[in-house]
Formats: sequence, C-alpha cells, structure tokens
Amino acid sequence: MTLTKRLPLATFLQLSSRHLATQTTPTPPPANPPKAQAPAPAPPAPPQKTKFGPLKDEDRIFTNLYGRHDWHLKGAQARGDWYKTKEIVLKGSPWIIDEIKKSGLRGRGGAGFPSGLKWSFMIRPPDGRPKYLVINADEGEPGTCKDREIMRHDPHKLIEGCLVAGHAMGARAAYIYIRGEFYNEGSNLQTAIHEAYQAGFIGKNACGTGYDFDIFMHRGAGAYICGEETALIESLEGKQGKPRLKPPFPADVGLFGCPTTVTNVETVAVAPEICRRGADWFASFGRERNRGTKLFCISGHVNNPVTVEEEMSIPLKELIERHAGGVRGGWDNLLAIIPGGSSVPLLPKKICDDVLMDFDALVAVQSGLGTAAVIVMDKSTDVIKAIARLSDFYQHESCGQCTPCREGTGWLAKMMNRFVTGNARPAEIDMIWELSKQIEGHTICALGDAAAWPVQGLIRHFRPEMERRMAEYAAKNTDEKTISTSTH
Repeated sequence: MTLTKRLPLATFLQLSSRHLATQTTPTPPPANPPKAQAPAPAPPAPPQKTKFGPLKDEDRIFTNLYGRHDWHLKGAQARGDWYKTKEIVLKGSPWIIDEIKKSGLRGRGGAGFPSGLKWSFMIRPPDGRPKYLVINADEGEPGTCKDREIMRHDPHKLIEGCLVAGHAMGARAAYIYIRGEFYNEGSNLQTAIHEAYQAGFIGKNACGTGYDFDIFMHRGAGAYICGEETALIESLEGKQGKPRLKPPFPADVGLFGCPTTVTNVETVAVAPEICRRGADWFASFGRERNRGTKLFCISGHVNNPVTVEEEMSIPLKELIERHAGGVRGGWDNLLAIIPGGSSVPLLPKKICDDVLMDFDALVAVQSGLGTAAVIVMDKSTDVIKAIARLSDFYQHESCGQCTPCREGTGWLAKMMNRFVTGNARPAEIDMIWELSKQIEGHTICALGDAAAWPVQGLIRHFRPEMERRMAEYAAKNTDEKTISTSTH
C-alpha cells in the first residue's frame, strides 16, 4: 500500500514540503571538482530495413511445396531434414525455447501469438501428469491451403518439428489432428510417421537422445469449429467438438486433463530450421515484431493461383504480381482483396496498392494477416454476394453453443442474402452493423468474430454500392407497382 493511502492528507503534505525543502537546498560545490569524463559514443544503430522480398531460394524452408521431389525419408534427408536433430534436442529445452523467442516467430495459424512465449508456458515443475503437444492440422478456413501442402509434400518437416517442439515443452507425445477430407495428405503423413519410427527418429529413445516421444495422427470429421483449439481437444477426446470456456487454458488443463499446447502445422514445421540456422537468420526477414518467412496462399481472380513461401512484410501488390501472375485483367481491374482467409475484413484496391503483408500492417488498416490466404476479387465480382456466401458458411458451421453466434449468424445470413438483391432499406445497413458488433467479442470462441468481420469490412468500404443496389431495387419495384396499378 502506498504512503498516500496510509497517512492523512495534511500529514502527507507536511512531510512532502519538508522533503522538497531538503531537496531544493543548494549545496556548495567541491573545491576541486573532478573532471567529468566524456561518455563513450553510442554504437551506430543498424540501418533500418525498408525493402522486403523477394525471398532467395537458399532461404526457403519449404523446398518441396509443389511435390517435385521425393517426400519420403530419404528424399527429405537429402533436402536437409533430420540434420543435426539429435544435437538440437540434446541442447535442451531452455536453449530451444530461447532460440524460438529470439527468432521472433509468431503463430502461423491466425492469432500470431509469440511462439516461444507460448511454449514456455509448459515449463513447470512436474505434477505427475504427462504433457502433450497437439498439432492443429484441421485446415478448414476458406481460401487456406498451406498446411495441406506441407503434409502432402514435406511431411517429415512436420514430424521433425513435433520432436523439437515436443522436447522443448517436455511433452510425452504429439497428436496431429488432421482434417478428415485430407485423404492423400493423411496417407502421406502416416507413411512418414512410420518411416520416422523405423529409423529411430521418434518413439523410444528418439534420435538416440534418451527422450521417448510418440506421434499419433487423428482424422477429424469435417467440422470447421474443430479448428478452435479447445473444440479440437474435445473432439480428440471423443466428445462433440464444442469450444470450452477459458480459463482453465489448455496449458493448465488440456488434452485428457493434462497440460497441452495446441499449435499450427507451419509454426512447428519451421522450428528445426530455426534451430539449425540460428534465430538471427530467421529474424533477419520481415519487420520488427513480424519476423521470418511465411507461406501465402493466393487464389481468386489471378492468372496463376499459388501457394508460395515469401518474406514477411512483402508488399501485397508485389506478392501477387511476382508469384501469382498478377490480377486477371491487370492491377487496375482489382476490386478488393481478402488478405488473410475468409475471417478477416476485405480491403479495397486503394489500400491494397501499398499495404505490407504482415500482422501489424494489416491490423493498422483494420484487417488482419490471419492464415495469409489472399483471396483476390476483380471488378467482375459481386462483392455483396461474395460476403453473403461467407455469412452462409459461418451460419452453417456455428456449433450453436453461444446464443450471440447461434442466432446472430442466422440473422447475418438472412440480411446479407436480401442485400444481394437490394431488397432492404438503407437503415438496415446500420442495423446489421450493430448486429455484428453484438456478436463480436461476445462468444466463447472466435467464430463469432470471424462471422462479423467480413460484414463489417463490406460496410466499411462498400456501403455506397449497397445503398446503390437498394435504390435500384426500390425504383424498379416502384415502377412495377405503378404499371400494375395503371393496368388495373
């Protein structure tokens, strides 16, 4: 408790005045004052990086994204996987977590939470419960197709990453929860897990380190909501995939009631390479707080839809023109872009001209990096219909546990489908905005936010188009009523 809370005000002021008097009384200088030494000049600050991308081939972590090479164990080893893994593990948990922290790696699944900090939550005195690592491979976000490429063409990167991350946390086993529709990806991943067991890289005495670590693959059943970490845990336990209330957080009470970390495929897959090449290498890419390389999925109205690894903070326009062949019909034909999967607000062309592809730059323009799934829409797009389809998706995928989401997504879908034809009043735009705000932040998980943000982005940037369509509908129906009345 502070002094001001313990003493009466008058006493406090009296003491304060005495203190100030003693502080302000001048003291005579010494007869022979010592000469002050000049402070040592500060080292010059390193030049601030202003240009980001393109990424050099030798700096790519994912070297088989397109399946041009052998994805089996021998092929993976030829490309550098499982190299010095034993040395990395033997350096110990504190060293691994410190490297991940210094690298600036943030979660690649959408939230962007600092990975090293998240992993450190698992470091605690043993209490008799095993710890688990859970990999979220339930990639169900519309427009997102990066994790499936890793599991299909580079599965050993994920398996090696599980071992390194699992050891950093002290986990006994990893569970990879893969989307049920990913048949080929699941088959390749299961084969790669078997190969790693046969080679002694995982299992008992993994890589000869004395550390026992198992990996299990679990297929989901197609529910989008199971991409939420606690719903995923519920599903793994054989229950309905519905999010849990937090706290307790998974790091305290997770899978089977034990400490658990749930993390994304890409996040774990890059960890061994960070440990091999060093945190400074990874941190040399991107801006402050937005470090490293990133997989971007570019789809929609581009000439060459692609999943590509690039440097964080690369300009959105350069990313599309360099790797996706540019917008269909040229950049001037661009209408809008959803920069991070269906859950983030869209951006009109005037913002897309200059925005950088990283967490902070996109938040600054009221959107988000999300899963880095870039959905491009040219001027032929009915943008209202596009957002209405997303509203239908979120209504269908809501688990129904929270009233704001269960009821709100239904009303969003109904109203948005009327807006497509213009069968609404301009005042209803403010109504649906208010509805989206009542959903956002009022649910157990982020699905409510994901349903609200696309609608908010549409209103923020395309309200004139919505009003124009409503005016056209009203005028057309007025004319029809006039004709009908005059006929009768």
